[in-house]
Amino acid sequence: MPNKRSLSADAKISPHSPHSPQALRLRAETVFLESANRLPEQLEETSPESMRRMLHDLRVHQIELEMQNEELHRTQAELDIERERYFDLYDLAPVGYCTISAAGLILQANLVGATLLGLPRGALLNQPISRFILQADQDVFYLLGKQLIGGGAAQSCELRMVRKDGVKFWASLVATTALAIDGAPVMRIVLTDVTGRKQFEKSQQESSVALRSAKATAEKANLAKSEFLSSMSHELRTPLNAVLGFAQLMASGRPPPSDAQKLSIDQILKAGWHLLNLINEILDLSMIESGKLTMLQGSMSLGEVLQDCKAMMEPQALEHGIQMTFPHIGDLFHVRADRNRVKQVIINLLSNAIKYNRPGGAVVVQCAVSGGNRVRISVKDDGAGLAPEQLARLFEPFNRLGQDNGSEEGTGIGLVITKQLVELMGGAIGVDSKVGVGSVFWIELPTANSLESAHGGSPQVGPSGPDHLEAPASARHRTLLCVEDNPANLALVEQLIARRSDLKLLSAINGNMGVQLARLYRPDLILMDINLPDISGFDALKILRTDPATAHIPVVALSANAISIDIEKGIQAGFFCYLTKPILVNEFMETLDTVLLYSAENRQSK
Repeated sequence: MPNKRSLSADAKISPHSPHSPQALRLRAETVFLESANRLPEQLEETSPESMRRMLHDLRVHQIELEMQNEELHRTQAELDIERERYFDLYDLAPVGYCTISAAGLILQANLVGATLLGLPRGALLNQPISRFILQADQDVFYLLGKQLIGGGAAQSCELRMVRKDGVKFWASLVATTALAIDGAPVMRIVLTDVTGRKQFEKSQQESSVALRSAKATAEKANLAKSEFLSSMSHELRTPLNAVLGFAQLMASGRPPPSDAQKLSIDQILKAGWHLLNLINEILDLSMIESGKLTMLQGSMSLGEVLQDCKAMMEPQALEHGIQMTFPHIGDLFHVRADRNRVKQVIINLLSNAIKYNRPGGAVVVQCAVSGGNRVRISVKDDGAGLAPEQLARLFEPFNRLGQDNGSEEGTGIGLVITKQLVELMGGAIGVDSKVGVGSVFWIELPTANSLESAHGGSPQVGPSGPDHLEAPASARHRTLLCVEDNPANLALVEQLIARRSDLKLLSAINGNMGVQLARLYRPDLILMDINLPDISGFDALKILRTDPATAHIPVVALSANAISIDIEKGIQAGFFCYLTKPILVNEFMETLDTVLLYSAENRQSK
């Protein structure tokens, strides 16, 4: 190892240089001898006064020389200290330093540089730097040198290097040019081991690729699940349409069914509606989890929604002997939410409050401002109440909190859907309960200005009694075309229309036949299934709309595709309205009346 006090290879002074110590000594001796030869002659010519002055000057010069000598010694000591500091910094730096000749040979290296390359510093001298660069990356180094010579500014690159023992590592190089003491160009390189960073970047890249792959797999699985649930819903709704449809027809038949028959029909309807509710809830949960549930939010009156919910839940409350109390709030409270989803949430809370109440109990609904910009709707019951451990698991999917063997039917996901719907509308849900006293379920929704335009679909019509089965007096001799390929569903529509003396029914079992019959008979109304064996209901609607002879005929979708996205797609495509299977008789008949009235007015206006 070279002495720290020694000069670097490119900083040593040649002994032949005019500034070397030997050359300076020779010059001083020559000057002294010349002065000594002239001294006797000068002394004879010099006066005493001049002699004294000369001695004085000599003494002053001597003192000056002594002071300069001391200064030189002090400067030399400082220079030695700085040289030591420089070599300490150079040798002990945390990065490698190398000086490379124009021919690519290593002229000098510090300790870290030698350690990185795997050889002692003495053994590195005059070794080609290319020996330590991976063959595949040597072009990178040559390009670095070319750019450095061409531009002059510092250049950097990253390449793979090889130690003496064959171990490969990634190195970051920063290079500059300089001139040696003899004027030869050299390259100074800062060398840093970046293997750890490269491995981390590779790991991150592999993790990112794996994450994208996992995300794509999850999205594909989620799409497959959604498609399966949609298909399952359609396949289950189609037979349910026949079961519930014909059961409703039997319940409203003339003459009315016997008591035994009515009991059997009621059981069919109860089981059918329960199965339909289960299908709807599973689809809702799937849509929420996949992020595909559409919210049509706007300003809506809570008073109107509560009155609708009261009318829908009163039969269930009477059946259980429960007294319901609703606040008279009129048009006082407006919230920003989806009307149909708010109704779904409140109906679910009311249904639970009725089902799990005590005999002769009560359900109390209240509304109040909460926090200045929210409205709280609470539903209080007189049930058994919930223990703290039950409250902790209240919103777990398919957890009925021990009610699985009870007399009340349920799916265990109603509250899960309720919670997620409320939160999607920017609200919150909670419960206060005490065992033996009862529970208060509450939701909070953001307030809205009553003057804002409200968005949202029409209120859903639930299963109800046999009303509106007779034709209105103002509607006579109308033609209805039903495009339906399922024989059972078509038979159900035929029996429903048979009860309307004002309607004549035409039927088609595929889309093309439906279009031909529409052009031939110009019906007042068309009922169109979506999934048909030849062309879809959407394609048939498009053909009807582009034909001037049929463009004016209102077309109502009647489909087992009941997901909200399907309904929105149908409305956007131009269907007058979208009815889902199973058919609700009252809703079906009311829709016919509305559409026939529109058709009559449309014809008169022409």
